[in-house]
Amino acid sequence: MQPLDEERLAELLGALPTAPLAWVQAAKELPQARRQLDEIVELARADAEFRVQLFADLEVALTSAGYEPGAALIEAVRAHLPELS
Repeated sequence: MQPLDEERLAELLGALPTAPLAWVQAAKELPQARRQLDEIVELARADAEFRVQLFADLEVALTSAGYEPGAALIEAVRAHLPELS
């Protein structure tokens, strides 16, 4: 198999169908969501009271800490709760 040059690779990429809008939107939101998740996990590790609040009422704890408790963020935080206990 012969390696592709840049022009051929560009042609092949150009022939691909456009990504669904939901994928594009998710890709735009992902970096911020990861930063928020990292912040929340670090806060929970550093602040015992916040950690207790997360386990007691996740949505209220996130809201009180200034985060919008959307479904994706809640799911991501829930996935990290076992490592915080």
